[in-house]
Amino acid sequence: MMSDGRHTLSSFMLSTQLNYLIEENTLSLYCICVLKRHVTNILKDGRRVVIILEIDVIKRAEEVAGRIGDPTPYTEKQLWFCCSIFAPCPDSVRSESPPSPKLNRGFSKDFGKKGPAAMPSTPGGGSKVVPIASLNPYQSKWTIRARVTNKSSIRTWSNSRGDGKLFTVELVDESGEIRMTAFNQEVDKFFGLIEAGKVYYISKCSLKIANKQYTSVKNDYEMTLNGESSIVPCEDSCDVPMVQCDFVSIGDLENKEKDSIVDVIGVCKKTDEATHFTSKSNREMSKRTLHLIDISGKLVTVTLWGEEAEKFDGSGEPIIAIKGAKLSDFGGCSLSASFSSTLMVNPDIPEAHKLRGWYDKEGHSMEGQSLTEMRSGGGGGNTNWKTLTDVKTEHLGHGEKADYYTCIATIVYLRKENCLYQACPSQDCNKKVVDQQNGMFRCEKCDKEFPNFKYRLILSANIADYGDNQWVTCFQESAEAILGQNAAYLGQLKESNEAAFDEVFQQANFNSFIFRSRVKLETYNDESRIKATVMEVKPVDHKDYSKRLIMNIRKLVVQ
Repeated sequence: MMSDGRHTLSSFMLSTQLNYLIEENTLSLYCICVLKRHVTNILKDGRRVVIILEIDVIKRAEEVAGRIGDPTPYTEKQLWFCCSIFAPCPDSVRSESPPSPKLNRGFSKDFGKKGPAAMPSTPGGGSKVVPIASLNPYQSKWTIRARVTNKSSIRTWSNSRGDGKLFTVELVDESGEIRMTAFNQEVDKFFGLIEAGKVYYISKCSLKIANKQYTSVKNDYEMTLNGESSIVPCEDSCDVPMVQCDFVSIGDLENKEKDSIVDVIGVCKKTDEATHFTSKSNREMSKRTLHLIDISGKLVTVTLWGEEAEKFDGSGEPIIAIKGAKLSDFGGCSLSASFSSTLMVNPDIPEAHKLRGWYDKEGHSMEGQSLTEMRSGGGGGNTNWKTLTDVKTEHLGHGEKADYYTCIATIVYLRKENCLYQACPSQDCNKKVVDQQNGMFRCEKCDKEFPNFKYRLILSANIADYGDNQWVTCFQESAEAILGQNAAYLGQLKESNEAAFDEVFQQANFNSFIFRSRVKLETYNDESRIKATVMEVKPVDHKDYSKRLIMNIRKLVVQ
């Protein structure tokens, strides 16, 4: 409900792209707003609904001393009474019955490059075109004019209920976006008709609540094509936007929840080679990693899959915009462009032009700080280098999410007690087994008994650099890298030659390595402490390390 101080109207709705105003408590009771863009619509029961497309909060609720004025509910009769006062009247006697009201179904202001004052009609002169933002299941007749921003391939399924196929498209107009899906017969009918980038008049589709699990489109509803649906190409389409994105700065990705769907734009600073692998379902797949940077100075990796990964060309450091990328906390913070994402190279949009100007002028010389920890090792690249003093003074690990960093440190102590345990011999299980005292070893996780086991390492170590020290936990691969021996051999030594076993630990002391670690504040028995886990251990490449130190010294000189 909104009020102008004189009247109230309860039929205001936020378009889905503005839901964040509620989530962030920006739009709250008694705040003062400027309604900048809106669409009005009439429901079957005659109620007037105002759909808000753009709104500015000029005074927050805490700055307002409660309700302003003594407003009364607004009615349609008041509108016509006001019109009769201010409209010019002829000398002749006016009819007692007012004329039929002309309801505004268009935008409150023009959008696009040459938007008409009124919404266009369909080619056959039928129902008027309505904006996507106004669609709801209570409407019976409507037509939208929208551009296809993304079109999927045909996907098939087979289950106990039968076989089927589908494809999806994402549509956009000046007011918002929506997803449309076709199944089975409609796939055959419409797949060849629809082209990405083209504009169409679309009508007579079913509307239902959107399943957010399968779409990143910002709309509470989604469309389904049926036998009566109509799709007609639109020739006059220059005022329909190419795409609608709500870009998130790379620097702000750390504040987003895991598995969030986001739109990002950045310069492709580096492109890895495409790699091929076999999935768990024994399908041959390919992927490629891009490294994006934006004006925040932060870097993030984006993974492309399948055909998109194979054909991508990152030459010339292009501007990359991705709509609907999925955020992961793997290795810190990374993005994945799924089959439903839209990838745009050097898009003709203001954000891309601004980013290109910044990068060509100053951004190209920045190393950038990576949100994603690289696995390249060595001493260069985008690794988040820290000293152990930095880890403590910057309170890494105290946030909601874990922090990742890389440092060069020296082993000062290794705790060899209880560093080995007998684990389940199954390939994908590392659970500790229980000796049944009959030659068999039981794994509770697999619910099986085995005649053998495998040794696994959990090594507690104290590492130090010139400024501080830190206790870390090293699991199998990182522990083997520090000790220079594998767990199976160490297990044999422990059983047969305790002195040789101790010597391995003595030899590992005072060696320096590159440690890539994860830190997070954890609570156990009401006691909170920082837990540091080593993710990877590599030998120090002193040549690369020296280059990095020289580069840091040069930065200090410039400052």
